Amino acid sequence: MAADAVATAEIRGALAGLRRATGLPVAFGGAVGPGAAQIRISELSGTATGALRSLVVTSGTGLGGRAVALGRACAVPDYAGSRRISHEYDAPVAAEGLRSVLAVPLVVRHRVRGVLYGALRTAQPLGDRALGGAVAAAREVERALAVRDEARGLLAVLRPGAAGPPEPDAGRERVREAHAALRALAPRIADPELRAELLAACHLLTAPPPAGDPALAPRELDVLTWVATGATNAAVADRLGLRPETVKGYLRSAMRKLGAHTRGEAVTAARRAGVLP
Repeated sequence: MAADAVATAEIRGALAGLRRATGLPVAFGGAVGPGAAQIRISELSGTATGALRSLVVTSGTGLGGRAVALGRACAVPDYAGSRRISHEYDAPVAAEGLRSVLAVPLVVRHRVRGVLYGALRTAQPLGDRALGGAVAAAREVERALAVRDEARGLLAVLRPGAAGPPEPDAGRERVREAHAALRALAPRIADPELRAELLAACHLLTAPPPAGDPALAPRELDVLTWVATGATNAAVADRLGLRPETVKGYLRSAMRKLGAHTRGEAVTAARRAGVLP
C-alpha cells in the first residue's frame, strides 16, 4: 500500500509534540493509502517493540479504523476488553503492552489523511489533558497539510502547460492573485525546500528590477502584493497574520521608498520596478 508521503512526514514530526502535550508515554501514527480505506502505521515514538510497525488498519476496524470511519477522536480505557471496537489488532497491541489508547483522524478538506495515536501501558480512562492535547496535535498536522496542499496546487497552476492560455486580462489577474497567495503562504511553510520553491515561483512572476530601484523588505512586498489585489488594510492584516497598524507601517515605508503618495501610486511604481506582476 502506497501511503501519503507528505502526511507521513508531518506525522513523524508531530509524535514528540503529541507525547509532550498529552503526557502519554507512547505515540504512533500512519497515513492513509489511496481511497482512504487503509492506514499503515509507520511512525513510532516511545515504543518498546516493533510490533506496531507496518501494521495495516482497515477503515472501520480497531480503534484507529473506527476513528477514520467516524471522522472524530476515539478512545478506550482498556483496548483488549473494549466492546466498542473490533479486535483484529489485539495481538500487536498486546505485544507492545498497550492498554489505554486514543486515536485522532487527520482530516483535511473532508478527506482523512492519517491517524495519530497515543497510549498508556495501564488500563485507565484518559483525561481531558490527553484527549485535548492529542486533538490539538492533530489540528497542527492538518493545518500544515492544508498549507502544503495549497502551495503545491498554486505551483502546479503556475507551471507551463498546466492549463490552456487564458484571456490576457484574466490571465494577468490570475497571476497577481497567485503571486499574492504564494507570498502569504511562504512564511508558513516549515519545509525549507518547499518554501524556497514557493519564493522562486514568486520571483518568476515578476521582472528583474532595474538597477538603482529601491529594494522593498520582504514584509513590505507582502503587504503591497495584497494591496495590489484591492485588499483593505484589515484584510491584508488578516491574510498575513499581522495587526492593521503593522500593515499601515509597512505600507507607509513601501510608499516612501517608491516615492508614492497613495496606495495606487505605490502599486503602479512597484509594477514599473518589476517587483509586482
